[in-house]
Amino acid sequence: MKKYAAILLAGMMALSLAACGGSGSGNSNKEEAAPAETETVTEETGTDAAEAATDAAAGTAAEFTTVSEGELHMATNAQFPPYEMTSDGEGYATDAAGDVHFEGIDVEVAAKIAEKLGLKLVIDDMEFSSVIISVQSGKADMAMAGLTVTEERKQNVDFTDSYATGVQVVIVPEDSDIATVDDLANDKMIGCQDGTTGFIYCEAPVEEGGYGKEHVNGYPNGAMAIEALKAGKVDAVVIDNEPAKQFVAANEGLKILDTEYIVENYAIGISKDNPALCAAVNNALNELIADGTVQQIVDKYINAGE
Repeated sequence: MKKYAAILLAGMMALSLAACGGSGSGNSNKEEAAPAETETVTEETGTDAAEAATDAAAGTAAEFTTVSEGELHMATNAQFPPYEMTSDGEGYATDAAGDVHFEGIDVEVAAKIAEKLGLKLVIDDMEFSSVIISVQSGKADMAMAGLTVTEERKQNVDFTDSYATGVQVVIVPEDSDIATVDDLANDKMIGCQDGTTGFIYCEAPVEEGGYGKEHVNGYPNGAMAIEALKAGKVDAVVIDNEPAKQFVAANEGLKILDTEYIVENYAIGISKDNPALCAAVNNALNELIADGTVQQIVDKYINAGE
């Protein structure tokens, strides 16, 4: 039994390190996390390798560091409901001063991860375009902000496995002549949140599938993009489906097009200089996926917004 446990633990660490190496984009939360494949180990095989793997795994788990002792700092933009937002109540975490409370899918999942690691979650709220920079510069431990895995971002941070799927959609006025995504190419102005994948995709050159920078206006957050749409400064807003539903519900006269713009995977970004933390966070995340905790959190917030 001791040898079997050692092989299993080594396998889990290997899977975590592979996920955090920046080479994979993760899996959708619609698929259950696949358990590590193991084999029964006989008394005659694997003794030295198993014990060495156990020691190595234990050492790796003990070596991760955080920017502040006893705390796990999460860089986010708390204007992206239902993933992260400020809370009128106690929420699930606060900022460093303890003055502002936060809630949402990402916040609650991060709080569960921090709990498993024996740390206190602290929210560092900032513009979305700064979350990865904050992790790279060592000011925050991880970026969790409805963060889509892209090849460009994988050059800057390592990613955990995916924990949720995001769908980019298009919001337009109810009387708009924009009926499909294809209509956006007809000299329309598009509003997006700066730094998001929606912004990146839309401002790409036409030959790369975008609409060109001259047809896209960027805003610090989704709410400001919606205000620009209501004021007639843009013809449409491209944003994640879940925030889109909440924005449309709160603003009369807007609607979401039936056609999807793009489907993406969300994951947690962690500094390439801290692979041990990435492995530890990924282990905790996969435990929460496997026992159904992540899906319960996602369902709670999304169902509440429908």
